[in-house]
Amino acid sequence: MKILYLHQYFNTPDMPGGTRSFEMARRFVERGHTVEMITSYRDPLETNEWFETNEAGINVHWLPVAYSNHYSFLKRLRAFFRFALKASTRAATLNGDVIFATSTPLTIALPAVYAKKRLNVPMIFEVRDLWPELPIAIGALKRKPEIVAAKWLERFAYDKSDHVVALSPGMKDGVCRTGYSPKSVTVIPNSCDVDLFNDPELDGEKFRASYDWLGKRPLVVYTGTLGHINGVDFLVDVANQMLEINAEVRFLIVGDGVELEKVRNRAIETGTLNMNLFIKPQVTKKEIATIIKTADVATSLFVDLKEMWANSANKFFDALAAGKPVMINYGGWQADLIKNNQIGIVVKPNEPKKAAIQLSQLLSNEKRLLQYSEASYELGRSQFNRDKLAENLLKVLEDAVNYEKI
Repeated sequence: MKILYLHQYFNTPDMPGGTRSFEMARRFVERGHTVEMITSYRDPLETNEWFETNEAGINVHWLPVAYSNHYSFLKRLRAFFRFALKASTRAATLNGDVIFATSTPLTIALPAVYAKKRLNVPMIFEVRDLWPELPIAIGALKRKPEIVAAKWLERFAYDKSDHVVALSPGMKDGVCRTGYSPKSVTVIPNSCDVDLFNDPELDGEKFRASYDWLGKRPLVVYTGTLGHINGVDFLVDVANQMLEINAEVRFLIVGDGVELEKVRNRAIETGTLNMNLFIKPQVTKKEIATIIKTADVATSLFVDLKEMWANSANKFFDALAAGKPVMINYGGWQADLIKNNQIGIVVKPNEPKKAAIQLSQLLSNEKRLLQYSEASYELGRSQFNRDKLAENLLKVLEDAVNYEKI
């Protein structure tokens, strides 16, 4: 089977960012399928033309389209539509048996539908975020014409899809609220790369020894985007409260985004920056594995919006893959997983002092830390293992192709 895989922000493990598409696609290749990945290259290049590489057997088609988490919403939209226009032609020139398009952005549906019509093959659409529900909730989309256009694009993406893959039960509910049949939606959440996060070459002791401020002190980490929806300044406030509770606890934020300077300024303002809180630039997925494996507790954070509860954050599942307790500050299905499986703590998003107390109590209880770590790893290995979920996704694609042939 030849799979045309459209993902504007595809990453390999040697690049910063999530690697779901890479991990899924390489497993498809290992099963004997051909994967043509159509994506963008975000760093500055002298050329604006397509170029190709082979990544772990995946044929990757790169289109240079500059992009940064620091871009304004309007500038991001320009990047989305420029890629959508060029990717439409590229995808349509590649013969395939099935098209698999993954958001975000939702505009990825445009080249996917165009290629579906030109090639007369089934199309599967993967929903990673409920768009435009989220940008409307945070105020990124305000004007009525923008909202109407965004909702039309959402319905268009679903209506033209032969099947939809959602990354959480809440996302499935959001898709079905548009009128899409629940029978045509499969939930395949973000996954745990157990092998990557348990590689014997990961050297946590070396990482700790390389920083005078860390050593053998307790370490709490946040790894990921510092965007408007993430609210990472909450962790700064927790660190500030922790100075009075247990000044030995260290907090490490690793990432980039539009709110990086806001978070840094908040840390300076509270006196936590380079005291008990430290900030590092974004790193590759391989380096993220070392950092999370070194930590005592990993975190996943969002601003206080119920619309965020359906998220399927990579950092949550990376923590499970590494066998680390998780602290989150939102409700929903991940909060239920934490409570039902005893793998971490759920704190309130607007109460940093209480969160610091809960976190300190966990870090000072070695027995509970060990129990949560073991339970976290077991949940990741048994329920969210990438190999298992890749098989589920492959079955969705194969079923669509086989149905088309009937």
